[in-house]
Parts: sequence; structure tokens; C-alpha cells
Amino acid sequence: MSAAQVCLLVRSGCQICGRLGDQLTALAGELDFELSVVDVDEAARAGDAELRAEYGDRLPVVLLDGTEHSYWEIDEPRLRRDLAARGDVR
Repeated sequence: MSAAQVCLLVRSGCQICGRLGDQLTALAGELDFELSVVDVDEAARAGDAELRAEYGDRLPVVLLDGTEHSYWEIDEPRLRRDLAARGDVR
């Protein structure tokens, strides 16, 4: 099974976004998932305004395998459960 894909949607200058990025980076090392960070404003400037339109008013948002998992905070117990349910957690 491939590693889970966790994506953090952020906006430049967002302090909460930075804090969640640090948390997810630490968890990625422990739980072995692939982490990406996407700035919704940069994506919109590059021609993909969909993420900003969908999530822009409640950033940061955590997506697990492309599906919204949590926003404003990391629901760490739920993330751990959901990753374990995939069978990816060591």
C-alpha cells in the first residue's frame, strides 16, 4: 500500500498555518506519511483558484488522501486512527 498523502493548505503570513506545518512535519517522521504544503493564494495565481474558493476562509486545512480531515487545528488522535486504519502506520 502506498503511503498516505497529507496536504496542508495554507496562506502566506498565517502563523497558525506555520505552527500546523511544524506539527505535521514532526508527525510525518513518526507516522510515515507524505506531507505536502500548498499555499492557496499561490495556487490561484498559477491558475488553480479552486482550492482558495473552497477552503480559503478556514485555513489552515488538513487533507488526508485528498479529503478534508480537519481545519484550524490538527485532530491528532483522529489522524492517528485514520492512518492506522489504512494500515500505513509502523
